[in-house]
Amino acid sequence: MLSYPNFSFDISHSDQKSRARVGTLKTPHGTIETPNYIFCGTKASVKNLSPYQLKEAKTDIILSNTYHLILQPGSDLIEKMGGLHKFMNWNGPLLTDSGGFQVFSLGEGTMANEIKGRKKGHENKNLLEISEEGCVFRSYVDGKKIKLTPESATEIQRKLGADLLMQFDECTPYHVDKDYTARSMEMSIRWGDRCLAEFERHNNGAQGLYGIVQGGVYEDLRRVSAEYTKDRPFFGTAIGGCLGGSDEEMYNVVDSATPYIHPERPVHFLGIGRMRDVFTFVRLGIDTFDCVIPTRLARHGTALIKGQKGETINLSNAKYREDQSPLDERINVPASQEYSKSYIHHLLKAKELLATQILAQHNVATINTLMREVRAAIRDGSLGAHEKEWLGE
Repeated sequence: MLSYPNFSFDISHSDQKSRARVGTLKTPHGTIETPNYIFCGTKASVKNLSPYQLKEAKTDIILSNTYHLILQPGSDLIEKMGGLHKFMNWNGPLLTDSGGFQVFSLGEGTMANEIKGRKKGHENKNLLEISEEGCVFRSYVDGKKIKLTPESATEIQRKLGADLLMQFDECTPYHVDKDYTARSMEMSIRWGDRCLAEFERHNNGAQGLYGIVQGGVYEDLRRVSAEYTKDRPFFGTAIGGCLGGSDEEMYNVVDSATPYIHPERPVHFLGIGRMRDVFTFVRLGIDTFDCVIPTRLARHGTALIKGQKGETINLSNAKYREDQSPLDERINVPASQEYSKSYIHHLLKAKELLATQILAQHNVATINTLMREVRAAIRDGSLGAHEKEWLGE
């Protein structure tokens, strides 16, 4: 039986009014408390932030994307350089995805919205073939054809050396029908078994593998996929794929899956992470989130602010031109406390890169503060009050 001797997940507190819980997730590179937020270091770098700045913002865990690292610089080089932790100079827990989402959705960014349900009809020109064996896609870097299978995706992640790995799966877009979604889910189940077999062949206790719940917006398919992950020896469970075209559909997707997953394993929600999402989905039993939102907003001049309706302010707006107040003195990092909104507004207008660096660290620190307060609120039963305080409602 597959085991994970250097990993554990222990639930220390369960909310009386929901499925929310506080846990401790142990990995070979450190132990974190959950619920927690995994920041996206897509190409082995969290955009505009050094590992020191991430630690200064009290970041516990980050991720990198297998798909992008296959294309540049390649998993063999990263393995030769000592693995992602050493390569990035990040000594905390680290997660990698399998590359499946990017292969089936992004190409170079074309279909992510359709996968999540926000748009319809985009053609993914980089995906050349999907079969039982795996998929073939064209590199957006140099145009080469690359084949990715459950076995190779697992082997690549082994070489990258992250603590937490994801099974290879197909992410179906929003517009496909239930029959296609069902066939895709069944293939992802078979792919999951192949990932487990490949993982077990090289398992040395240094990594833990997550199974992924697929099934699109169909509640019965989500249940089947969730029960599959429960019945297999994965370390953790992730919820991924198409999440619908509205917040209500996304809620129903997760609500239909979480009662059937393994109750004692960590649960990750792939690619979702607005402030309001954190409050909504910790109540459904989600332990970790990942999303590009904190650093992507920063690159567009936008700051996450506790208690702000809509969650954000845009420092490019003229109203901040003479605003001497800092971003948020409640957030304990220099980026939040030591630069005026007027100065950041100027930097944005002057197209100075320091602006996005300040905003990125502020946004990361704000999310980390949010997660610490969410954990405390679950412990003392005040999640509802904290939600109103954070969302300005």
